[in-house]
Amino acid sequence: MAGKKVAKKEQSNVIAFNPSMFEQDAGQGMENMSQDDLALPFLKILGGMSRELDNLEEARKGDIYNTVSNRVYKGKEGIEVISAAYQRRFIQWAPLGEGTGAPVQIYAPGDDMPKVERSSEDNKDYLLDGSGHYLEETHQHFVLVLNEDGGFERALVAMKSTQLKKSRKWNSMISSTTLQGSNGPFTPPRFSHVYRLKTLGEENSKGSWHGWEMSKVRLLGEEEGDAALYAAAKQFNESVSEGDVNVKHTSEVDAPSIDSDDIPF
Repeated sequence: MAGKKVAKKEQSNVIAFNPSMFEQDAGQGMENMSQDDLALPFLKILGGMSRELDNLEEARKGDIYNTVSNRVYKGKEGIEVISAAYQRRFIQWAPLGEGTGAPVQIYAPGDDMPKVERSSEDNKDYLLDGSGHYLEETHQHFVLVLNEDGGFERALVAMKSTQLKKSRKWNSMISSTTLQGSNGPFTPPRFSHVYRLKTLGEENSKGSWHGWEMSKVRLLGEEEGDAALYAAAKQFNESVSEGDVNVKHTSEVDAPSIDSDDIPF
């Protein structure tokens, strides 16, 4: 009787995966990337004419949208953020539908800017050269968006038009904060607190829209992991200050909607 051949079980050479390897190999494969290769997400409020309402089933008017991850946050619930840095800019745009969709020029306060005249029809500051171009004051808030899993994402909140007063309110909340130190009261860094950004319905004689609403949540240091968040926010602040963060505005993000439910003038 022929003997049975016993198949030998081959030993596996598979190495058990250890998540700590991610930390050991941190940053590998990204050596050749600069800020020009990255897109800083914008956080924008979805309005009545936002195309995302057609493309994303869960999206609703007044929700908050991340332009890179395509994540939608409910506007009434809001998101928690750390404000890392702030810039005031004046963006020159071509008329809607003309040009490349990118800014013609971006000016900082103190730059030699073209002369403009405010239009009583749409409250835009048009250049006097007859080009139809206009300057739009835009406040740029660089933030860390805090995720439920303890992680975070870098993003930009660009406020303009009626939202400029919200930007000034937020800046006032931040600058008026004081803490008690060993030498008396002092103003902590911009990135010392967690804030909640929500959206609220607003209106004036020309229409209705959703705008930003912000509130202070807590001081960093009260929860586990806050030291890492503080370090990340400080590093983000330094990158912005040194000009290492490339903001790529587009007319899709920055141009106001033209439907009557969305005119923020």
